[in-house]
Amino acid sequence: MRSPLLDVPGAVAADAPDDVVAGHYGDLYGEQRALARGEAVVDRSNREVVRISGPDRLTWLNDLSSQQLKTLAPGHWTQTLLLDAQGRLEHHLTLIDDGESVLAHVEPGTAADLVGFLDRMRFMLRVEVADVTADFAVVSTGVGDDRLIPRDLLPVVDEELGRRLAGLWAYEALRIEAHVPREGFDTDHKTIPHEVGWIGTAVQLDKGCYRGQETVARVHNLGHPPRRLVFLHLDGSVDTLPPHGAPVTLDGAEVGVVGSSARHHELGPVALAVVKRTVPVDATLLAGGVAAAQEVVVPPDAGRNVAIDPALRGRKFDVPAGRRLV
Repeated sequence: MRSPLLDVPGAVAADAPDDVVAGHYGDLYGEQRALARGEAVVDRSNREVVRISGPDRLTWLNDLSSQQLKTLAPGHWTQTLLLDAQGRLEHHLTLIDDGESVLAHVEPGTAADLVGFLDRMRFMLRVEVADVTADFAVVSTGVGDDRLIPRDLLPVVDEELGRRLAGLWAYEALRIEAHVPREGFDTDHKTIPHEVGWIGTAVQLDKGCYRGQETVARVHNLGHPPRRLVFLHLDGSVDTLPPHGAPVTLDGAEVGVVGSSARHHELGPVALAVVKRTVPVDATLLAGGVAAAQEVVVPPDAGRNVAIDPALRGRKFDVPAGRRLV
């Protein structure tokens, strides 16, 4: 549903599927800086909200998903994944328990499928599932700092929180900088958790059985996920950003795909991409035809029992002369 904050003077709609919220309010880099300082709030009310209530809710969700939820304390945000039998991503949930119910927010357009799946899995357990997007709006005061507010408070959220408004483009730039993947942008129908760095944040490796766990355990013990998430510093002399889905190439051969891209207030144009595991970590790539230097997010041999050079984590490799980044 269209956000009332799009009626704020200067508001410009974001791109689909986020076009019902503001991309910016006329001061893109100022909004980014304010958000980075914790002085802004972002309208993410296009995200959908699902409520799971009932006394069996946490043990039930724990058995279905990748996170340890049986002991989740009220008021504590966490993430979890629903995987298919081959360990591939089906749903990414960001959730909180209030002591009586779990509220989870998910990507636009995915709540109906999630509710349908959860309803089919209830059996005789004491749980109820409902889409409550009409009642709650997601806002964020930073990457990983989410709040659920009554939707009727959305028009005055900046006054209620004492923060200026920042558009979704500011949030996305800081999310990319933080190497945080977004479902549907930095993932596809083949994504497994190790490829995008969700181990630890959305996957608890020491919990009991759930669908897809065998793949997670195998990759964790043996390493070698088929693909890996990378952060790209893009050539700033190019006017356009590579769009979602643009090919990533090395020496003329396609080796991956661009996920999210943005203009960062300090780093310039940046992106997240998923590339083949075998791509050398120091290779200069082309992302949608734009020269790009890699920064390692997921090492090629991610997995507990495989030796990984810690110096590679977060390392940026320079672009050779002639492909300068500015």
